[in-house]
Amino acid sequence: MSQQNAKLDAALQENILGVTRCGLTVKESTGFFRVALGLCYLATLMTKESLDFKKLDKEFNRFIYRAIGPGHSITSILQYMSGEGVVKVLDSPRFMRAFGDYCPHVPLESIPFLLGLNLGVAKDFSGLDVRGPVADWIERQRIVREEREAGASRATPE
Repeated sequence: MSQQNAKLDAALQENILGVTRCGLTVKESTGFFRVALGLCYLATLMTKESLDFKKLDKEFNRFIYRAIGPGHSITSILQYMSGEGVVKVLDSPRFMRAFGDYCPHVPLESIPFLLGLNLGVAKDFSGLDVRGPVADWIERQRIVREEREAGASRATPE
């Protein structure tokens, strides 16, 4: 994501809300919101430009408050992104389809990398072991990708 796209502008906010509206229950919609927003936030970090984290977090926190109310912040969403709840959302074909449609600037194949980045930061800050459901999900995605690539290379004539 380039620096010009890093801003949480009205279009990106509407795209995240579009993903949110694809949830069928309040709980599912909230999970969709958290994961979509968390992935978009993590994607903003993928730049060589320097970022003003105080300003960036303030923008995201303001949007979070307006969208799902008090008691949530970008910090709590990133914590959610390192727990079991994120796996349930990512295993939802409806979420993956909606996220791919509404947030194409964050390629679906980059999700395992972004989650790994988040786990690494969580480990650096907390010192906690990051093994668990998210790390297991990332590993499953790696295996699926490698099997798919191996199958594709066998299918192409030399």
